[in-house]
Amino acid sequence: MSSTVSSILEAFTRRDWQSSDVTGTIRIAMIGLGWWTRDQAIPAVEESDFCETTVVVSSSAEKAARGAELSETISHALTYDQFHEGVAADAYDAVYVVTPNGLHLPYVETAAELGKAVLCEKPLEASVDRAEKLVETCEQADVPLMVAYRMQTEPAVRRARELVEAGVIGEPVLVHGNMSQRLLAEVVPDPDQWRLDPELSGGATVMDIGLYPLNTTRFVLDADPVRVRAHTTAESPAFEEVGDEHVSFGLEFDDGTLAVCTASQAAYQSSHLRITGTEGEIELDPAFYNRQDRGFRVSWGSQSAEISFDQVNQMTEEFDYFAHCLLTGTGPLPDGEHALVDMRAMDAIYTAAEQGCDVELDTS
Repeated sequence: MSSTVSSILEAFTRRDWQSSDVTGTIRIAMIGLGWWTRDQAIPAVEESDFCETTVVVSSSAEKAARGAELSETISHALTYDQFHEGVAADAYDAVYVVTPNGLHLPYVETAAELGKAVLCEKPLEASVDRAEKLVETCEQADVPLMVAYRMQTEPAVRRARELVEAGVIGEPVLVHGNMSQRLLAEVVPDPDQWRLDPELSGGATVMDIGLYPLNTTRFVLDADPVRVRAHTTAESPAFEEVGDEHVSFGLEFDDGTLAVCTASQAAYQSSHLRITGTEGEIELDPAFYNRQDRGFRVSWGSQSAEISFDQVNQMTEEFDYFAHCLLTGTGPLPDGEHALVDMRAMDAIYTAAEQGCDVELDTS
């Protein structure tokens, strides 16, 4: 077993999805110029091998013009109306949609009409119905849709999945995951923000950060939840309308694994994922924040290894993977159908919390 562990961890940060002979550049239009786009996405593309930002789209001409100053490759600054009108459509090959959740659909619809590939931020939308319509729109237009689960291109997470698949920890039995931050104190110190508007967000904590342990567990286990239970609380007046300032939820997966996940928008910044099996354990701590170095530990039998590795920019990995898929004609993953499982699971989490009972998920 030690040789298996060594072979998987030998080249920890490798891009196992990258071909050596791929050339070309995918031109990206950034739809939405909030802090994430300005501080994370545009700089990440600046570092990328296979894409560049050529168009920015925002609510006003002035804001778009300021966004255009963030990279020398940006040649067009558009308003949302201009984007919908198809202005400068020949200047980009794909769009990155990073508006509030409840506004993803109209921009994806326009991108699909224009024949542009779509990288859409998670969660897909603010409701299951709108998410289903979004996926259907891309399928009918035959445009590639990738959902921006950056953890799935994070080398530490990909190595964890390989170790589980190789049986290093035996059969997975338990998963513990957490993600927490102080949203109003440290991240976006404004109570009048879209995350606290249920029409735009769909929920403050489950939809925003509870999604990380949920989806990363699905990816590492290669399994889907079949039953959920949950409890939510809202102590601050700012969270009363959305209802979930803090959340805990339990998941039963189709492979028999049990998971317990917690998330909070008003707690010390922390994140971890621990997968315990019959023969060993894998732990990522810290796990989910791009601005924190990830930690990685694997234990099997009487042996344990804490791995130091070159940290990567998760956003750069995500954009390069997306562009690489487009350049090679490969369908990008995670796709819309994968993301719909999360949408239905999160909807079930809210239902379980409201009704105080287990909710089964339709896996048909």
